[in-house]
Amino acid sequence: MVHFGVHAGPQECTIDELRAVWTRTEEWGFEWLSVWDHFYPAHVGNDADCFEAVACQAAMAALTTRVRIGCLVYSAGYRHPAVLANAGATIDHLAGGRFEMGLGAGWHQAEYEAYGMPFESPAVRLRRLAESVEIVRLLWTQDVVDYDGEFWTLRGARCNTKPVQQPSPRIWVGATGPRALRQAGRIGDAWNTPFASPEDYARKLELVMSECPDPERFATGVNLYLVMGDDDPEEALRRRFGAASPGLLGGTLVGSPDQVEDRVRQYVAAGAQWINIALRAPFDLASLERFATEVMPRLRA
Repeated sequence: MVHFGVHAGPQECTIDELRAVWTRTEEWGFEWLSVWDHFYPAHVGNDADCFEAVACQAAMAALTTRVRIGCLVYSAGYRHPAVLANAGATIDHLAGGRFEMGLGAGWHQAEYEAYGMPFESPAVRLRRLAESVEIVRLLWTQDVVDYDGEFWTLRGARCNTKPVQQPSPRIWVGATGPRALRQAGRIGDAWNTPFASPEDYARKLELVMSECPDPERFATGVNLYLVMGDDDPEEALRRRFGAASPGLLGGTLVGSPDQVEDRVRQYVAAGAQWINIALRAPFDLASLERFATEVMPRLRA
């Protein structure tokens, strides 16, 4: 069965605008809400506004009652994994067991450099990610944790209270490159990637599953931009993504409800279980509501 969510970037907007996205998403029958983890806006100037992810995820948990609450994805280099594990457990209680953890290796080099954090090589960042996933999961499932790693050391470490979800919330690993994709299948409970075409998504998923120990329990998702009706998709993307927009058109749902439905079915056939509509300010809530009322019921049927 296909599931539907909304992934709203918390940048260049107000909290009231985000609150409207979060509450209406739940009203319109979506099953997932997420934000991303950035201190600076993505793909635009560094002087624009951007809200922090942990606080946003806690706010989503408190403002909703049914949808899954996620972040796609926290950068392993930004927070100690024990701190993130404690935050996640707290949010799971705020959400009544609806919390979803996302972790990735990180990519926004300007943030690292501005805040004095080392922007390591891809191989090192992937090793840091694997260690972060291991520590978070240990703290959620073990009473006391001793850990000797390349990046972190824990002695008698506890995470109390434990998450509502037992044995632990699901950990989504964000990945796009070949080495990272294989690692996502090896260490994660789920995998998500943004703006891939159905063909590219299928190729990536094959790499993920090549090292997945339990494919039957592994969840998959994709974030896609939405341009419904007669709007010019290239202009819509350019307004929100700037210079990065040309490479995103292949991962955008475009056209009439029939055309959008057909495209979603291609992603489902490629292996995507979760279809998340990616929003950036200015948020197009009219198209989102149209997708919820005219496209989602057909695909769920």
